[in-house]
Parts: sequence; C-alpha cells; structure tokens
Amino acid sequence: MAYIAAQAADARVNIELEAEGMTLNIGPQHPATHGTLRIVLQLDGEQVVDADPIMGYMHRGYEKLAEVRTYPQVTTLINRIDWLGSFANEVPFILAAEQLMDIEAPPRARWIRTLLFELARIANVTLFLGDMGVQLGAVTPVFYAFRDREYILNQIEAATGGRFHPNFDRIGGIKDDLPAGWIADTKLALGEIRDFCDEMEDLLVGNEIFEARTRGIGVIPADVALSYGLSGANVRASGVDWDLRRDSPVGQGGGLAYDEVDWKVWTHTDGDSFARYWIRLQEVREACGIVEQLLDGLPSGPIMAKVPRIIKVPAGEAYVATENPLGEMGYYVISQGGLEPFRVKIRSASFSNMSITPWLLKGTYVPDVITILASLYFILGDIDR
Repeated sequence: MAYIAAQAADARVNIELEAEGMTLNIGPQHPATHGTLRIVLQLDGEQVVDADPIMGYMHRGYEKLAEVRTYPQVTTLINRIDWLGSFANEVPFILAAEQLMDIEAPPRARWIRTLLFELARIANVTLFLGDMGVQLGAVTPVFYAFRDREYILNQIEAATGGRFHPNFDRIGGIKDDLPAGWIADTKLALGEIRDFCDEMEDLLVGNEIFEARTRGIGVIPADVALSYGLSGANVRASGVDWDLRRDSPVGQGGGLAYDEVDWKVWTHTDGDSFARYWIRLQEVREACGIVEQLLDGLPSGPIMAKVPRIIKVPAGEAYVATENPLGEMGYYVISQGGLEPFRVKIRSASFSNMSITPWLLKGTYVPDVITILASLYFILGDIDR
C-alpha cells in the first residue's frame, strides 16, 4: 500500500509541473511551406499557442523596378508575381494605364482579354485542386492536375506565344489576334477540365478522410475574413457574396467583358478548409462556362485602339483592381507624365490572405496547420513581390 501511495504522489507532482512550450520552425526551405515561407509556431504539446508568419525570403522589388521600366516593359515584370496565373497579373496594370490615358480597348480585344483571364484562372486553380490532396497524403490528384492543366497551357501558348509568362496585354488592346482553329481547340480543352473537376469530386470531395481533415478545420467567420482583408474564394467560402468581376466597374464594361455573359458567384457558409476547396472547384467549372460563352459570341473588329507609337502617360493617378485567381489584385499607379510610372503600389491577394494566419492557426493542432495553409492557397511571388 505504501508503494502505491508513493506512486500516486509522484503522479500528482508530475501533473502539477508546468510543461515547457516548444518552438517549431517550419521553413523557409521546407516541403510543407508551399515555397520560401517561414512560420514559427509556439506549441503546447501539439496545439498551436502562437503563429508568426515571416515573409520576405523571395522579395524581388517589383514596385521599385517598375519605376525604371516603360509602361509596356512593366508587363514583363508583373506577370511573374502570381506565376501560375500570369496573364491575369497584366490586366489591372494595363487598365490603370488606359484609364490615365483615357483609352478604351475595342470590344474584340476586351473579349479576348477576358478569355485569357479566365484561362489563367483555370490553369492556376486546377493545380490547387490537385495539390490540396497531396497535403493530406493523396498523391494521385496532383498528377491529374498537372496532366490536365497542360490542355489550358497549350491554348495560352497558342494564342500568346508564351506558355507561362505571356506578356501579351497591351495599352489599347492586345498583341495579336487569335490563330486559326484556336476556338475549336479551346472548347476541347474545356471538356478535359470539366472531366478533371468531376474526377476531383469523386477522389476528394466525397472521400471520408478528406472530409474529416477539412470540415470544421480552419473556420473563418465572415466578419473576421473582412476585417483581415481576405478576398477571392477565401472570403466567398465564409459566405461573403463579393466578386470584383461582378461588383466593380472593371467587370461591367470597364475593360473586361463579364457583363456580356451569364455566370454565377459561388458562396459557402461554413468558412472552413472544405468550403474553400469546394468554392474553387465550382469556380473552375464556372470559368469554363464563361470561356465557352465568350468563344461563341466573340465579336469581330480590331484588337487595338489608336495609341501613340511611344507611350507617354499623362500626369495623374489611378487604382484598378481585378478578381484574380487568388483574389483581389490591385495596382495603384502614379504618373508624372513620363515614359515610366513615378510610383506603382501593388495590392496582391496572397499577402492580404496570409495576414489572417496568426489568428487562424492559434488553437489548432500541428497536423491541421498544413491543411489550413493549403486551403488559403497562396503563391510566394504574390506575397513577397
């Protein structure tokens, strides 16, 4: 009996002793960080007490480099920001320059811009839909994603000459018209993407392991999402019905042709990792529908407005934001009347979306950290700029 009492006393002492917390450093070179991102976690056992995202390991100075480039040269820089949806990066900057120059692209150019914008969205988000499975141990979906994304990249390359970095948008229009046979080939590619979405639904959305690891994990209430400046699918997954393609002048005849087609803004009320995946899956399907309608109704006519041979933008300032694959991408351009911008400030979606991570990761468990980060979907070039 004395021995048992001594053991019980030791156990009580051990319970009363305060366990020392642990610091877990994830990154910057780590397969779980989606690039050169570092997150320092303070843990109590396996539970996260505090999370500190440390950015800047990939800083490339786009905003300052733009000050020593002519306006046409800037597109070469900025389509490398979110490198998976590069053409979409060019559009808001070009629209800001057109706004300052009081130039409007012809209808055919606006429609082709919108076509390529949505193809960039499909190419971008398709990879996410496959890669999300990898974060949970399902390797097969990402192979499907790489396979089927090629169909879209082929069409982007056929139209622009650039597979990953088109540098195709121009002040006043676009560089070239569409090649012969491109419309028919693009419709075939859309069919492949629709099949891919169905495969992802079968492999992941209905998978009980995937649901267990994503439902109720990383929940973001709508008011918190808005207070942190989240945008894109991350905010729509929290029930916020907001999409710049519909809710800004840019999408309603102000440079892009979203007002010319029928489409839907998808939302979800759960705000968890599953909802963020589901929203992006529906948006890829919706993008296929947008592209198909634009292909069927593509107007004839010129692809360039009359612009000066040497682009010299009048003094002034403009801010233009578009609904990029990762969320709101905005450019605040200040001109002093020269050949180059005086200042360019870039509002990238990933930087703002990542701002919520200290709040979001607190109280979660280590295995869920990777799931939550993957569901936010960020590109490092879009964070560090």
